[in-house]
Amino acid sequence: MDVADPLTALRARSADQRLYNFCAGPAALPLPVLEELQEELPVYHREGASMLEISHRSDAYDAVEESARHRIKRLLGLDDTWHVLFLQGGASMQFHQVPLNMLPPDGSADYLLTGRWSENALEEAQLLGTARAATSSADKKHTYIPDVTADVLDPDAAYVHFTSNNTIYGTQYRTEPPTDAPLVADASSDFLSRPIDVDRYGLIYAGAQKNVGPAGVVIVLVNDRFLAQRNQPLPTMLDYGTHARKRFNTPPVFAIYLVEKVMRWLEAQGGVEAVARRNEQKAARLYNRIDRTDFYTGTTRIADRSLMNATFSTPSETLDAQFCREAEDAGLLALKGHRSVGGIRASIYNACPPEAVEALVQFMDHFEAVKG
Repeated sequence: MDVADPLTALRARSADQRLYNFCAGPAALPLPVLEELQEELPVYHREGASMLEISHRSDAYDAVEESARHRIKRLLGLDDTWHVLFLQGGASMQFHQVPLNMLPPDGSADYLLTGRWSENALEEAQLLGTARAATSSADKKHTYIPDVTADVLDPDAAYVHFTSNNTIYGTQYRTEPPTDAPLVADASSDFLSRPIDVDRYGLIYAGAQKNVGPAGVVIVLVNDRFLAQRNQPLPTMLDYGTHARKRFNTPPVFAIYLVEKVMRWLEAQGGVEAVARRNEQKAARLYNRIDRTDFYTGTTRIADRSLMNATFSTPSETLDAQFCREAEDAGLLALKGHRSVGGIRASIYNACPPEAVEALVQFMDHFEAVKG
């Protein structure tokens, strides 16, 4: 088959049709979720107004938030010792809120540095107390996940913080770091993309805008045992206990409303295990194409490649830029690498369909045939 054939079909789409979106975030949402939103937007369930307009204390909104919370717990297998909080300020607020709550004045925490976001998290923690970099991949520009062994970790650490998936650099922890201390994870870009060993964690936080909803809400999962250890007193709004007890203030209603729909969609896909298998298949298809010839080069260590953000390059920066421009003309959006590292980045989160990856692979074939 002529590799240009599928590209011709993409280019023929009208201007108002959805294209294949590889944006790192805010990222693609499942089409069925958007279609349901479109149908419900003017009037939500006989409430006489849209979800954008009804009270956050109404029975209708109560049901939505409780459903979102319940479905997250069910998808991850969380018991009643876990709280699901819907907060604001994004993951960047959590860089400060975690140590504010959980870093004891006379204790310390370990941070595993694998990119910009974990470095930012450490800097915030050091403003509040004793925190150290137990490992770092900065020596190789964060292109790998450093080995974590017991001898590099503080056995008395209050917690060990890590970023489970690195959106910018395209690396990912395949298993939880080995430590007896409670794990705290910034899971913003791989939340609910695969099963995790929840018993290892004290707290997990994730900005919703990669895998589970639109920008505007951060999901925090915190265990009772960990929560009980938090510092006191704390500013009311920054105290996890405030939000674990009750809905204290107006939440980001619309974002949570969409998160609930995405949770329904995830369940309809077969849950986290089923979605994880599909994510593995998508990533394998793309990485196999990257590795098939010397024209494309993966930018991270193979063993540490992310299943969410595939980073690669062509033989030159000029070709990288041309690749991204021509890909967009072919209906493949947002493939330009992060400004700090360059190259090409395909974010293939849960809502990215397999046919989008297939279209990208076919474009890669076409581009190499013309430019290689």
